[in-house]
Amino acid sequence: MRILICTALLMVNYISYAQRTVSGTVLDENNEGIPGASIVIKDLDLGTITNTNGYFELSVPERQKTLIVSAVGYLTQRVVVGSKSKIIIRMSIEVKELEALTIFGDEYINFSTKANELTPTTYANISKEKIEERNLGLDLPILLNFTPSMVTTSDAGAGIGYTGMRIRGSDATRINVTLNGIPINDSESHGVYWVNMPDLSSSLDEVQIQRGVGTSSNGAAAFGATVNLKSSSFSKEAFAELNQTIGSFNTLKTNVKFNTGIINNNFNFEGRLSRITSDGYIDRAKSDLYSYFFTGGYYGEKTTIKALIFGGQEEGYQAWYGTPEARLTGNETKLQAVIDNSGEYNTSEQIDNLLNSDRRFNYYLYENEIDHYEQDHNQIHLNHAFNNDLNLAVSGHYTHGEGYYEQFRTNDNLTDYKLDNIIVGNDTITQTDLIRRRWLDNDFYGFTYALNYNKDNLLMTLGGGYNTYKGKHFGEIIWSEFASTSNIRERYYKGSSTKNDFNVFLKTNYQLSSKLNLFGDLQIRTIGYDTEGTDNDLSNYQVEEKYTFFNPKFGLTYRLNTNFQLYGSFAMAHREPVRADFIDAPIGDIPSPEQLQNFEFGFKGDLDNIHVESNLYLMDYTNQLILTGAVNDVGSSIRVNTPDSYRAGIEMVLALDLADRWNWNLNVAMSRNKIKKFTEVVFDYAFSDDRYTVENEFTDADIAFSPNIVIGNDITFSNQGFSAQLLTKFVGDQFLDNTSNRNRMIESYFINDIRLSYQLQMLKIQNIELTFLINNVLNVAYESNGYTWGYLYDGSPYQQNNYYPQSGINFLSGISMKF
Repeated sequence: MRILICTALLMVNYISYAQRTVSGTVLDENNEGIPGASIVIKDLDLGTITNTNGYFELSVPERQKTLIVSAVGYLTQRVVVGSKSKIIIRMSIEVKELEALTIFGDEYINFSTKANELTPTTYANISKEKIEERNLGLDLPILLNFTPSMVTTSDAGAGIGYTGMRIRGSDATRINVTLNGIPINDSESHGVYWVNMPDLSSSLDEVQIQRGVGTSSNGAAAFGATVNLKSSSFSKEAFAELNQTIGSFNTLKTNVKFNTGIINNNFNFEGRLSRITSDGYIDRAKSDLYSYFFTGGYYGEKTTIKALIFGGQEEGYQAWYGTPEARLTGNETKLQAVIDNSGEYNTSEQIDNLLNSDRRFNYYLYENEIDHYEQDHNQIHLNHAFNNDLNLAVSGHYTHGEGYYEQFRTNDNLTDYKLDNIIVGNDTITQTDLIRRRWLDNDFYGFTYALNYNKDNLLMTLGGGYNTYKGKHFGEIIWSEFASTSNIRERYYKGSSTKNDFNVFLKTNYQLSSKLNLFGDLQIRTIGYDTEGTDNDLSNYQVEEKYTFFNPKFGLTYRLNTNFQLYGSFAMAHREPVRADFIDAPIGDIPSPEQLQNFEFGFKGDLDNIHVESNLYLMDYTNQLILTGAVNDVGSSIRVNTPDSYRAGIEMVLALDLADRWNWNLNVAMSRNKIKKFTEVVFDYAFSDDRYTVENEFTDADIAFSPNIVIGNDITFSNQGFSAQLLTKFVGDQFLDNTSNRNRMIESYFINDIRLSYQLQMLKIQNIELTFLINNVLNVAYESNGYTWGYLYDGSPYQQNNYYPQSGINFLSGISMKF
């Protein structure tokens, strides 16, 4: 790895390039300069934008003769520069086919969420084409796996079903996700459950990942990163598309798409239906996923109205438990220790399952141990241009989600379900086998807005949003061996929640000169969270909390020359505790909100056929909520605030055209992630139910699930419709908790995938693409996630690590036909 990194850096410093500087001015029909126009070198992802006077300078390779020039509200032009060094480009307004106006509206909506060349933050754009390369049914986190500082995992081990991502070590509850500027994170848990939106990647135009606090303004706080999703946009041409995938573990994906193109110069409609099924790598970890996506819009001369409805249903066999480390190593002594000490193997069937399984072990045996959930999203977006300088974007949304997970339980106490013990003659029955369902039924609705002003050297947005979440949590018994006094579907616990989230922000880009741009963002966010009821452990809770957060962001970008740019920024974010932090906290304890101060310093630039980025970051946390091993009075794990912790690192990106047909993309992230003082809490269960607390002190401890090095690598060869790609991922060691104990660790792994594709045309089919994907081609046995727990008994320790094994070599093949 070190040789690879050094080679990349040497190439950046020593390769010379044949190039020339082209300068010019982009003018409108009144011969006035157009600020913010995009100038891109054809076939290369390199370019620049015009300053406030419409002027630009760009280093163009000698062999490149064509520039693509685009600006909001104008027809895109291709300009052949030949040997010219200075040019003038006059743009024509796009009147009838108003895709540009749509982009105009989208861009201003996304100014509250999306970064661009003038934004002093660290980000990566993933295009529709890049997403489609491996879009054979894999969930979106897996498709984003090779982006900088990204670590992904799959419960079922094959990239379909429950999947997750971490960016810079931050989990999904700390990553802000929006779709078209609308919040996606669950309001109570802050998590994003991609399985509830199957095949969403097939309806995306672009994904932008911002690392750090970024420019997020709507939805959950970005405490590690922001993922901005942009759905399919206006299409001038009508098309129909069929995609079919078949692969390992009986994986099947089918989707059909259509787009009407322009209807009567003003209307456009698009739709998609998808189904994905897979048995999963882990035993019985099946997924059966349905989804739909429909959008339609009116595109007028100054106004656009666009509506989206999308959603789906997921049903998956549970693989949440993880595999004990002893099962992975096959150590018979340690397997017996798991049986004797974990308290989780109480039947002969469970013991036989553990002893006779392998890496694909699944703890669950009940045939219907499933998770079943439906989620439907509705969005409407209105954009209106009052004039060339002033634009208003307003969006409304409503999401309904409803579902449960079902579990078979053996020998549970009747009193755990508010049931009376059963007296039969002289016998008292206190335990029963039963089947239970735990439900979530919720609604999320609200609006966002952005009033945008863009004139001369100032771009300003006054925006915000108001969102309301209403959720119900309850549990039902649907079967019991001994029913006691229960009725079918009787709710043995229930609770309700309401959360109101309001924010207002003022965001500006001010261009002091052709080289220097200032960025500022002042946001006020208020949150009211009320929840009460009985939790699934029958403990009562009542929470009434209100927060007001002030989140400032400042930064600047400085263009050194036509090729290179520097940026620096400071951003502050606050994050309220999640539902479990309140409910699991000991009575009388209220967790404090977290605070993050984020510093980003970077540089990026282009030289001929090379693009390079490098940035330093510091993420300094106050009151970060972490697991310490402490539990409350009913045994639930609790998170506590730790006063001082941080993440610091360097990230590097290199994109290189090695030759006409070869491309190399490399990203390297090296970091240090520390808690300055950490206290581990361990309980000694020496006598009956009495617990004795043992505290172990650690200083400068590593933050869990935060590898010190992450590398992504992509080498692609393309020639006349054929493409071959080698994708490589290296993830360093990760600790399962915050003790820096190497006996509680996910070992580093090095994975390689190969993608082959071929495009052709046949008969009346516009495009046929055949894709073959070989995942983990070297058949590496590795785990990407896990957890650890333990206790003392009369001073003797027991510690158990559970892991989520990922599949060895496996295959996916697909055909896409576009008509």
